[in-house]
Amino acid sequence: SFLQSTLASEQASFELSTEVATWLNETSEILVSAAAEYKTGVLTGSSRFTIFEALQQSSDRYRSTVYVNGLAGKTEQTIDSVKVLFASALEVIDHSIGNNKREDGLYHAYNLLDLKQETLEVDYLYPMLEGQVAALSSGALPLDQAADMLESLYETSLYRPDQHTFILYPDRDLPGFFEKNCISQAQIDAYPSLQKLLALNESSILEKDVEGNYHFNASLTNKMDLEQNYDQLVAANGVGYEALRADLHELYETIFNHKEFTGRSGGMFGFEGLGSIYWHMVSKLLLAAQENFFKAKNENASDELVERLGHLYYRMREGIGFNKTPTEYGAFPTDPYSHTPKHAGAQQPGMTGQVKEEVLTRFAELGIRVENGQLRIDTCLLREREFLKDSESFTYIDKHGNQQILAVPASGLAFTWCQVPFVYMLGERVEPSIDLSFLDGTEQQLDGLVLSPEMSDEIFKHTGKINRITLNLSSDLLFKE
Repeated sequence: SFLQSTLASEQASFELSTEVATWLNETSEILVSAAAEYKTGVLTGSSRFTIFEALQQSSDRYRSTVYVNGLAGKTEQTIDSVKVLFASALEVIDHSIGNNKREDGLYHAYNLLDLKQETLEVDYLYPMLEGQVAALSSGALPLDQAADMLESLYETSLYRPDQHTFILYPDRDLPGFFEKNCISQAQIDAYPSLQKLLALNESSILEKDVEGNYHFNASLTNKMDLEQNYDQLVAANGVGYEALRADLHELYETIFNHKEFTGRSGGMFGFEGLGSIYWHMVSKLLLAAQENFFKAKNENASDELVERLGHLYYRMREGIGFNKTPTEYGAFPTDPYSHTPKHAGAQQPGMTGQVKEEVLTRFAELGIRVENGQLRIDTCLLREREFLKDSESFTYIDKHGNQQILAVPASGLAFTWCQVPFVYMLGERVEPSIDLSFLDGTEQQLDGLVLSPEMSDEIFKHTGKINRITLNLSSDLLFKE
């Protein structure tokens, strides 16, 4: 892409519309300043507000200018300005991720913004599986902390032992109908100013039931209704009641806690509701764990840490449906399903998002890599148990749509990729090599497990020139169980 090629050049410059360039440079200055402030310690609410307001005003100036005058012209911009923007943004993001680490090793996800006069505070919701996936995939976590977090998951309320996997949010008991909209006497007493309202003995806002308990009027569906009724009360009884408004707003939010409302996740028991496993998110977690394993391998982390991440990956993989019996899964284990609620088996079959992650993780387990236009096989996460104990026949469909049968001997493994059959052969003290079988009947043997760009291109383009690929491997190239 243009952006990638531009960033790759140290001396590159390019043209931007003047308005976009102004926004870019202003945003960079704000983020550079914010990153520097982050390094001094935890931000205060007022400093957060200052950064927030500066970013908002810069964007608003850009929007207003373009809406009124359009794009006035172009200006030359150096690539360094873009790099500064990205680098400072990443610093701020990494700090934010680190600041969201919980005491139990997990990470906060969807936080609550409490925007007040000249200050911006952050409140937290309960832990969410999606937050852990995001933190793992961000690349901001040191590898040992990533492993710690994956282990911690099994000790938290997100773990469902009966299915050996994780739910989206901690399960909880919802209040019954008669427990909702109940205001205790202690809560009334906490706001002495409300005694003046109660003395009016009218029920358009607060009403008292026969048992002496207080409730907000059932007709109040939201804060706007509350405001409307209160305006009518003030108009009827005088401005002396205006001072009660702030206390009433606070009590209303205390009772209903609207700011923490998360929809069906907090009030339903099916779909992605309470106690539900959402299989797409579990598969995303699996992919994130796998990414950290390969990152550890590529960065030459200690053998102990690499092995630890690998075992954690396979522990999570054991919770996926295809490892279960039909009784345990509640459906055909090899079929993709949307979710599993607490009270039933797997629900909503179909081509769910889980399939995408499963395809990615499976081919990565098999060692398929594409780097710089070349196919490279790296079986560091493949387990020896995958290889056949006895010979079997492998049936597949070739690129012409014809069914083919391939004999796979013992200690072999077979699959297709880009419609080309791959056969892995495991042997003792075997030098890794690739045997290429071509459509014209010729064969070629290559040392190592990397194909040239030309041979790789034949596979990528599905030309059919390569008829079969056989890899000769030794067990020391596999993941040690």
